[in-house]
Amino acid sequence: MVHFRGTFDHTLDAKNRLTMPARYRSALAGGVVLAKPVDQQRCIGVWRPEEYEDYGRRALDVLPPLSPRRAELERYVFGSSQDAELDAAGRVIVPAFLSEYAQLAKEVVIVGAGDRLELWSKDLWNEHQPALLSGVADITAKVDDTA
Repeated sequence: MVHFRGTFDHTLDAKNRLTMPARYRSALAGGVVLAKPVDQQRCIGVWRPEEYEDYGRRALDVLPPLSPRRAELERYVFGSSQDAELDAAGRVIVPAFLSEYAQLAKEVVIVGAGDRLELWSKDLWNEHQPALLSGVADITAKVDDTA
């Protein structure tokens, strides 16, 4: 499994193509899955297909097979995602429905998030920073030191 790290400033071209960071192109050469995140943040997750399958399976397997809640989550997980390939220049076409959801414009920030990359509008990423920092501070403040 590749761990995606770092923050990269890139641009979306007129054809809705985004160049992926050079260091990750070989890891993404087998294709990607672009999807809305389950946490409803206004960004697009970029997974390798096997990691997205695992992500979806872990999310869905906690619910009974005939559960209406599972059916709704399946609609979201599979209906909010799209398979894509990188072209020879390392670019991926971002589907319009995802680009609109994430409010992507010309300036895009690509954020490493462990098992995935996230595509953020530069403006939304900058707006999200205070909440991200205070959220991390709140989470770490509540962790017990058991040593």
